[in-house]
Amino acid sequence: MALLNRPTHRPLWDRLRHVSRETGPAARVSRETSPSSWPGLAFAALGAFLAWCVHLVVPAVPMLTASVVLGIFVAHLPATRSVVRGPARPGLSLAGRRLMRIGIVLLGLGLGLDQVLRLGWSTVVMVSGVVAATFFGTLWLGRRLGLPGDQPLLIATGYSICGASAIGAVSEVSGSDEEDMASSVALVTLCGTLAIAVLPLLQGPLGLSDLEFGRWVGASVHDVGQVVATAQTAGPGALGEAVLVKLMRVALLAPLVAAVAFSLRARRRGVRTASGRRPAPVPLFVAGFLLSAALRATGVLPEVALDWAHTAQEALLAAALFGLGTAVHLPTLARTGGRAAVLGLGAWVVVAGVSYGGVLLTS
Repeated sequence: MALLNRPTHRPLWDRLRHVSRETGPAARVSRETSPSSWPGLAFAALGAFLAWCVHLVVPAVPMLTASVVLGIFVAHLPATRSVVRGPARPGLSLAGRRLMRIGIVLLGLGLGLDQVLRLGWSTVVMVSGVVAATFFGTLWLGRRLGLPGDQPLLIATGYSICGASAIGAVSEVSGSDEEDMASSVALVTLCGTLAIAVLPLLQGPLGLSDLEFGRWVGASVHDVGQVVATAQTAGPGALGEAVLVKLMRVALLAPLVAAVAFSLRARRRGVRTASGRRPAPVPLFVAGFLLSAALRATGVLPEVALDWAHTAQEALLAAALFGLGTAVHLPTLARTGGRAAVLGLGAWVVVAGVSYGGVLLTS
């Protein structure tokens, strides 16, 4: 498939070199419980706490956005740079991978499938079309611009589904390099943050009512926190519509990740992992995401449990994104900055334009 247009002769082990150095399951367990991981995990927890403080002081800045920015900042601050690249690196990398998986599983508990379906099939079709057009359009443009590694795939995922969380999910099945993942998160986070300031200015010129504006925001803005920050400018009605449409996009995360996993499995037929097993067709954390959503739909969980799960999800994703932010190397990012900026702008035009047309057709 085009989305995986990479050299087939490149060994799978090379693709995973930044993720793990283990030679089997026992080595993986030993590595993840190694004392060398704890300094980085504690550093990631501190970063998540500081991001929460930033969000409390400036509510317009989502906690997850603040986490990425803080991670990038400490990675380039002379006083902390040596710590990030040295003793804290194993734990920060572990946070960026493992904590991301757990956070994505808990994300399913916030997915009210019953509420999403009440929007109607026309909205389901509209959102599916927006996701497909954004994903394949961004992927095609990224390949044409010659962005390195898995960046086109990851950026396309982040724009079409739910920002950094979706990038983390797809990177797990694609075996993406940590640097590709971090650079993609940085770009998608930057563009999503700009949407908070830009989209409210366009409501009047585009002739959108408050409810239409909310649906447009939900269909075009990346991260859930960014959706809330953008839509609330048009009132509670717009905010409600935006969140429901956004949840519908989040619901498409599992099918997209599964499609990438199946495509990789087909391309790597006969290739086995270092543990001697073939790559799983559907990752365990994706199954967990679906089970969490199904559990939420049953209504058996009390509201207090859902609140605690949401808090844990935010904390885990914030720590994971802080860890990813520390992997961003700005000089390297600057070398592809022009092409990445063109891709970001092009993807933004695609998702905003297609979703705007979809909102007008379904209103």
